[in-house]
Amino acid sequence: MELLTEHRTINGPVVYGFLHLAKTPAGRACALTAALTEYCRRHELLLGAVFTERTTPDVTALDEPGRCAAFTGLLDVLALPDTYGVVLPAASHLGPRAIAAARRIRLTEAGTRVLLLRPPSRGRESADRGAAGHAIRQRSPT
Repeated sequence: MELLTEHRTINGPVVYGFLHLAKTPAGRACALTAALTEYCRRHELLLGAVFTERTTPDVTALDEPGRCAAFTGLLDVLALPDTYGVVLPAASHLGPRAIAAARRIRLTEAGTRVLLLRPPSRGRESADRGAAGHAIRQRSPT
């Protein structure tokens, strides 16, 4: 007899984490990674990898503001087939405001789902919209 679907081991949709951790202690970095892992477990998502940015990106870069290896790597894996989206502890992990705005646009243009562990506060609702006013998608922690 074959198991019911609910009893089969399946891989959930693949997501990738992104953390902006400039000047963050190692303990905090571990806690944030654990929070992403737990969030994915509860929501039946498969966390493929966590990309970590440890420096503040250059806002004045002419070719692409906020360019860094971690975010470039994230964009590369988000373009893979069967990738569901990116998970962040909060919208602030996209970086400083000017960089975060450019990154939101890049993610929206790529059609990426952005899942937030902690939704933005009401006063920041309009700031957490991507290009063309598309809202960043959130999932409740429960």
